[in-house]
Amino acid sequence: MKAFQLLTQAIALIVAVAAAPLFQGWVNKCRAWLQNRSAPGIWLPFHNIRKLFYKDAVIADGASPLFRGAPYLVFGAMVTAAAIIPSMGSALPLTAAADAIALVGLFATARVFLSLAAMDIGTGFGSLGARREMMIGFLAEPALLMIIFVASMISSTTALPAITENLAARHLALYPSLAFTAIAFTMVLLAENARIPIDNPTTHLELTMIHEAMLLEYSARHLALMEWAAALKLLNYACIGFALFIPWGIAAGAGGATALLAAIPVLGAKLAAAGAALALIETVSAKLRVFRAPEFLATAFLFAVLGLLVHLLLGA
Repeated sequence: MKAFQLLTQAIALIVAVAAAPLFQGWVNKCRAWLQNRSAPGIWLPFHNIRKLFYKDAVIADGASPLFRGAPYLVFGAMVTAAAIIPSMGSALPLTAAADAIALVGLFATARVFLSLAAMDIGTGFGSLGARREMMIGFLAEPALLMIIFVASMISSTTALPAITENLAARHLALYPSLAFTAIAFTMVLLAENARIPIDNPTTHLELTMIHEAMLLEYSARHLALMEWAAALKLLNYACIGFALFIPWGIAAGAGGATALLAAIPVLGAKLAAAGAALALIETVSAKLRVFRAPEFLATAFLFAVLGLLVHLLLGA
């Protein structure tokens, strides 16, 4: 049993780290198709990351060890989050530590180090992006916690693998509480991953960019790790959504190796559908002004609270 758990953990980590740039490339491809543009190759993010690893890093004279170490810390936090999220199987060695609240803490840790590194050099754009990133995180994290609370109250646990197993074992039905929280989660996913309408991941317009502003001083392997971590964060959020709202197809603790192997194409199909849906949302949406972001995330929080109230008052 322990060997199977280790196998599940290893396969899930390898698939997550390898599939993250592919998922980002798929989203970009779908977005180009919907906008009637020539679509880039799905392997383009991989090629960009590989190219950056072969370049020589250029670091500012005033950079502290924090600036140099932040890419490794941020990437490590995203890999650790991927180890906690039941993307293909729920039999994880880190089940005891796979608390959903701790997962939110991991995302917050990565954000703090990313923001501190952006301010370390002292450039105007880095500080601007860091302040905006912290504002987004300050508003998005309560909404994400409220979403997790709804699922944990339904399942009577805060362990994400246990929540997934509990929800997958239920009869297929429409739960209004989960429907409201699914809307809130989609809004949080867009905000936390610098997607339209909060941010445009393809822009370099100084007055509007958030995530890109924090990476302007990075190059070579440091930039590659930051870009890889951003792609992995998007994949992690997608897998959290699958675990909470589409848990079917994830191998249960006693599912065995056959169920684990069968979960890989199921995960691929979910990611393909999620990437197309994300591209569609970004295509039909307009980017909001920076100071409208609090209203957007406040709406997400209200949807999550509405889901909680529906569950407490109606039990649905």
